[in-house]
Amino acid sequence: MRLLPLLAGSMLLALAGSASAETITVATVNNGDMIRMQKLTDDFTTKNPDIKVEWVTLEENVLRQRVTTDIATKGGQYDVLTIGTYEVPIWAKQGWLLPLDNLGADYDVNDLLPAIRNGLSMDGKLYAAPFYGESSMVMYRKDLMEKAGLTMPDAPTWDFIRQAADKMTDKAAGISGICLRGKAGWGENMAFLTAMSNSFGARWFDESWKPQFDQPEWKDTLQFYVDMMNADGPQGASSNGFNENLALFQQGKCGMWIDATVAASFVTGKDSTVADKVGFALAPDTGLGKRGNWLWAWSHAIPAGSQKAASAEKFISWATDKAYLELVASKEGWANVPPGTRTSLYNNPQYQAAAPFAKMTLDSINAADPTHPTVKPVPYVGVQFVAIPEFQGIGTTVGQLFSAALAGQMSVDDALKQAQDVTTREMTKAGYIK
Repeated sequence: MRLLPLLAGSMLLALAGSASAETITVATVNNGDMIRMQKLTDDFTTKNPDIKVEWVTLEENVLRQRVTTDIATKGGQYDVLTIGTYEVPIWAKQGWLLPLDNLGADYDVNDLLPAIRNGLSMDGKLYAAPFYGESSMVMYRKDLMEKAGLTMPDAPTWDFIRQAADKMTDKAAGISGICLRGKAGWGENMAFLTAMSNSFGARWFDESWKPQFDQPEWKDTLQFYVDMMNADGPQGASSNGFNENLALFQQGKCGMWIDATVAASFVTGKDSTVADKVGFALAPDTGLGKRGNWLWAWSHAIPAGSQKAASAEKFISWATDKAYLELVASKEGWANVPPGTRTSLYNNPQYQAAAPFAKMTLDSINAADPTHPTVKPVPYVGVQFVAIPEFQGIGTTVGQLFSAALAGQMSVDDALKQAQDVTTREMTKAGYIK
């Protein structure tokens, strides 16, 4: 009859154990790979029973706003932040992030792709660990391209893309020849348009930080984009970001989509009605030596204000190490592991066999050069963004103007003039323009 007290004692110990578990709050974006990570949280908590994970999952623009406000005001709401290649060097310099110097003995930092790792480091220290890395590329319907009597080159020009979009558009069948981001935001439509503008020879600023929206290269970029989208894009395109265009493509409603390389596993995955019909090509150019592809990593970082840094770093190590890739592969197949972060993944024959987009993704990531992003010289670093703190606000304002031009609420000329005026005003106020 001694069993009852023993059972009672073990139950009390179990309760005490769960009560003493430290809860970390992870803020992340509502993209497919992050949704998948949340479903696999049990793997982490089984290995770390003393840590509980609470998720805050937000749409991209909202996540950026909340996380930026929280870190700037030292709010301390989150222990792990999902942030990008734009924020990491700026916030690390401000002392807002903790260096990740205790990711564990098995965490192979040298395996991280150099282009991605360099963007997340300062003074040789890693301040965020990449969950997935990406560039951008063309995803297209091979069947519709064939029907149009065209062959997609590995390295297309914008003129070819325009011609193909015209021929692939079938309004009666509900197919738009091309789907591109139109939703306003520095990391939404401006990520696409800034990368595109680089290939047209445009730049945000000249070497004296004078805005360049009054120059012909920006007019060429925006006019080309608006004209093509008006002729061959989906209705309501000014509201479409990454997730909206992904849904349209998966439903068979887009001939081509130029966006993040990370989308490749989703357009060829089980939720895609056109999975067996998708081809890939490099982002387009105009022959000036720069392609319209970006460089980005969604990464996990620890805000300097977190009281639970050790637990947070354990979580980051779990979410971004090689074992996590194997975990996803065992549950979802190799094609669905988070791409673009590790050299070993691209040397893995199983991944190469499962992911027809692997080489194009790696080539696109390696082709992006944040230190020389434009045809003409610039004083800034960053391919689809300008790595200065002011860019977040300016980029979103300009994004709203360009989204309005796409929606037909103002002309391309007016949007560019207002972009020039607002950017000049903000850069003067911030002391860049003397």
